[in-house]
Amino acid sequence: MSVPLTLLGLLEREPSHGYDLKRDYDTFFGRGKPLPFGQVYSTLGRLARDGKIVMNEAEPGDGPDRKRYVITEQGATEVSAWLAEPVAPEPHLQSVLFSKVVLALMLQRPAEEYLDAQRAAHLQRMRELTEIKRAGGLVDGLLADHGLFHLEADLRWIDTTAARLDALRAEVRR
Repeated sequence: MSVPLTLLGLLEREPSHGYDLKRDYDTFFGRGKPLPFGQVYSTLGRLARDGKIVMNEAEPGDGPDRKRYVITEQGATEVSAWLAEPVAPEPHLQSVLFSKVVLALMLQRPAEEYLDAQRAAHLQRMRELTEIKRAGGLVDGLLADHGLFHLEADLRWIDTTAARLDALRAEVRR
């Protein structure tokens, strides 16, 4: 997730205060990992320094004066370019999973047990995502689907690898 570009996109939608940006980010993009306030304001500072946003006059509020941030033409151009560029497919989404299996085999440790534990962890996460999908709205459902599809692919890989462990063990111990 590109926090600076996401905040720029939210600002292109409408000028906002830092607090509002954090709320919107957390609502739509921060599921399970809210954006810290410090990161919001440090990112806004860098965006302002780089000419991608400007601050309007400070507005009085209940506490300290609130600054409203506005995207600049440069910032809007960057958001447009980012949205138009496809995300590069990641060929090794679970390289840690693969590395652990191969290392377990190289070190003559029980890779089968690791795969079984990993399968159980994936199934537990799938149950959690299924509940989020069932109880949530469209945004939550689509995010849960994304995670579920990745977990399903990992489970297929775990099953395929478990079926080929003897051959893999022989190959990595050469």
